[in-house]
Amino acid sequence: MKTQIEAIKGVIFDLDGTLVSSELNFSLIKAQVGCPAELDLLEYIEQLPSPYMREEAMNIVHQHELLDAQTATFLPGVVAAVNALQAKNIPMAIVTRNFDKAATLKLQHNPLPIEMVLTRTDAPAKPDPSALLTIASHWSMPVDNVIYVGDYLYDIQAAHNAKMRACLYAPDVTPAYAEQADFVIHAFDELVSLVDNYAEKVRVC
Repeated sequence: MKTQIEAIKGVIFDLDGTLVSSELNFSLIKAQVGCPAELDLLEYIEQLPSPYMREEAMNIVHQHELLDAQTATFLPGVVAAVNALQAKNIPMAIVTRNFDKAATLKLQHNPLPIEMVLTRTDAPAKPDPSALLTIASHWSMPVDNVIYVGDYLYDIQAAHNAKMRACLYAPDVTPAYAEQADFVIHAFDELVSLVDNYAEKVRVC
């Protein structure tokens, strides 16, 4: 893992499995669209040979995402952590592989003081770094000062592709790819401590 002492001045979050719960059954979705289990679902749909096939497959994905949005709830510690970061004037944003309508519905049911939300409707899906870089640019903030928090390998890859630090949220089992992350947290109060710790390190240095 990289050793860096730059202050964490901005936090970008993943949505599903990080801020809110998700019960998306990707094995079922892949089976319904004919995607092999080992392939990325969105990449598979993108390479389907006809616009009709791509549209039909994406409609299936949308139906699952909208259904999942109906039952999403905050994960433990999220609200307190976000409120604590807001009190410290830390800018926050969300980047998700969800499509815009599902993400909007989830955040309507689970409101947070985070205004900037980029979905795969707005930018290429993770691990492409475009959405993360757009946010850093909007904040006029060096990528070294931004951390991306997510629960999956794509989140780590997206952060590193954007030259940001990656924080893996692993509340239960710590996956093998956790070693690729710059930080690993198991609860959200650890994120607030992490931001405080890196601000303190910069002041000391």
